[in-house]
Amino acid sequence: MPAVLAGKLARFATRLRGGGSAFPGHLANRMAPTLLNTLGGQFRYGVVFVLGSNGKTTTTHMISEILRAHGLRVFTNPTGANLPQGVTSALLADATLTGKVRADVAVLEVDEGFAADLADILEPRVIVALNVQVDQLYRFYETERVADMMLDAARRAEVRVVVNRDDPYLSKIDESGLRAPVSFFGASEDVVAASAHGLVNAADTRSGEAGARARVAETEVVAVQGRNVRLSVDGAEFAITLPARGLHYAVDAAAAVSVARHVLGNEFRSTAAAEGFSRMTPAYGRGELVPLRREGSEQVEFVMFKNGPSLQLNVDALEAAPERLLMAIDEGTPDVSWLYDVDLSRIDHVDVVAGDKAHQIATRLAYAGIRIGTVEPDMDRAVALMRAFSPTVTGRQIWFVNYELMMIGRRLLGHGDQEVARR
Repeated sequence: MPAVLAGKLARFATRLRGGGSAFPGHLANRMAPTLLNTLGGQFRYGVVFVLGSNGKTTTTHMISEILRAHGLRVFTNPTGANLPQGVTSALLADATLTGKVRADVAVLEVDEGFAADLADILEPRVIVALNVQVDQLYRFYETERVADMMLDAARRAEVRVVVNRDDPYLSKIDESGLRAPVSFFGASEDVVAASAHGLVNAADTRSGEAGARARVAETEVVAVQGRNVRLSVDGAEFAITLPARGLHYAVDAAAAVSVARHVLGNEFRSTAAAEGFSRMTPAYGRGELVPLRREGSEQVEFVMFKNGPSLQLNVDALEAAPERLLMAIDEGTPDVSWLYDVDLSRIDHVDVVAGDKAHQIATRLAYAGIRIGTVEPDMDRAVALMRAFSPTVTGRQIWFVNYELMMIGRRLLGHGDQEVARR
């Protein structure tokens, strides 16, 4: 197929210049407007869409590993490649020159703004809507609009819609307007109550019914202790080990199990799901451990956040105040005023504050009475400062970073390969 060949050549050229790109997919789609539909229609178990303000990458990773544990070959898009041209570029990388895909199922993280249009092309069998949280208001303006985007896309699912029972917006989904039946996931009341700030989902301000609507969850988080979690699936409990700690990861795991059940049908086995979790590594930059230096055992735990809810949930998941901490945000997060909505009381100091927004972060930390070591906007110098510290007792530094600085930080530590994101 000429479009596939052109896309593959474009991908080869862009990688020679130093990285991945959505351009190959853009070029191939221009040459063959039906290419994405053709490629996506070849998956024997269909296509899965993962939507949500937070947790898309982690949940995509979890679903993929559960399905692999059941023996399926899984295609998934790299972190950030969640627009049509990015999805096409990723598919081109795995397709043969004749346009044949080499996987049984596709699990795709999809940008909410493009979800409905992409669903019209790829015809997903299962769509999961994780949460509606305050995020990218400079782009989407209102949380209601984000909820509507997800609910609109959900109408395109052919086999099942999987929805967060505990989300005030999503739990009110109108099932009568859907093509596929709805299943719900969530966390028990006791588990949510034990979290300092709950699930931090956006309040529903338009329906007059502010809380979540009462629904029965087919998959529910019933216990969380660090990375050890118990899930109940239709009343039958089983244990899993998460790749990273936190209630938000446990809820993502419940969503992933629900999705896998509806992809696999009668082939689903909880023992295989638990096996998939046991061998799961953290998703790219989400609790991922990277060596601080080539020599020595000191590690960096990357904790990525992009908005107030994700930062709050990750702070809440801390087992204790970090011994050594870097916090960094750059212009990839344009408005950081939401920092003032986050309870940072579990943090007692920050060793280095970095990124273009370093002084804004430092101002927020100062208002909270949190000790600051050094404010260093330049990430290269900030990393050098973190490397110059004496080893920690725990053998681990924690770096709270937004997406762009997570990428830069990994590269500066010698782990800049984005191919890790798609396995």
